[in-house]
Amino acid sequence: MKKYIDYIKEAEEKGVAIGHFNISNIEGLWGIFNSARERDLPVIIGVSEGERDFIGVKQVAVLVKSIREEYDYPIFLNADHTYSFERVKEVVDAGYDSVIIDGANLPIEENIEMTKKSVEYARSVNPEILIEAEIGYIGSSSKMLDELPEGVAVTEELVTKPNEAKEFVQKTGIDLLAPAVGTVHGMMKEGLNPKLHIERIKEIRDACGVPLVLHGGSGSSDSDVGEAIKAGISIVHVSTELRIAYKNALKKTLENNPNELSPYKYMDFPMQEIERVSREKLNLFNS
Repeated sequence: MKKYIDYIKEAEEKGVAIGHFNISNIEGLWGIFNSARERDLPVIIGVSEGERDFIGVKQVAVLVKSIREEYDYPIFLNADHTYSFERVKEVVDAGYDSVIIDGANLPIEENIEMTKKSVEYARSVNPEILIEAEIGYIGSSSKMLDELPEGVAVTEELVTKPNEAKEFVQKTGIDLLAPAVGTVHGMMKEGLNPKLHIERIKEIRDACGVPLVLHGGSGSSDSDVGEAIKAGISIVHVSTELRIAYKNALKKTLENNPNELSPYKYMDFPMQEIERVSREKLNLFNS
């Protein structure tokens, strides 16, 4: 099996993107894995601070590793949106394959300082771990939104600048960068999320020299996501759409089977819905 970074570089060379899907439980893990395995595509499992606390910081690492070893399959675990050095250290020590250091809401110098410290520690423990960071704020929660969060970058003036991206990468030594290019965490209750700044994605990729990650993949139009991948996005994050599919499926199966007491029976349909949504996204990312 190739290294994690090699799959990302290969995706960029092919003009496709690797899907990054968040989970909160084992049903999500199996649904996502099944959809990726169906097309023989590498896949990234993401767990936010809250998600990994719920599953277990060490336990989810063991689960993903066990699938990778049993099936000899390129499935990788990412510590999504990690807001402090202490929590970065926690997942690095637990054996995660990558970690996102999220200082996007901090002043730029504080973001650089925390990111650089985290990179140095991670490299000292595991030279092959991938470190991602963010510049530019796109919100912080995967949920349905009445309006855009305050400070989210949607205008030309607020999206990440190429020179800022280049300087940030050079000063921190990160492997992957998540810029603000018009996406938002979560989904608007009415209508699509803001349009993406496609040309800016290309400019940032050319300037910074590392693969780019698109956060807030839920809610953006398929055409925008496709163009973003062509412009230089190598990984796309999806969470909110999975949560909606899971919740709706669980509600439906409980309403239709009010006397069913076996969780493995009434959780089957939600797992299938996770599989369906992730399959659709993988088809989009690799079209």
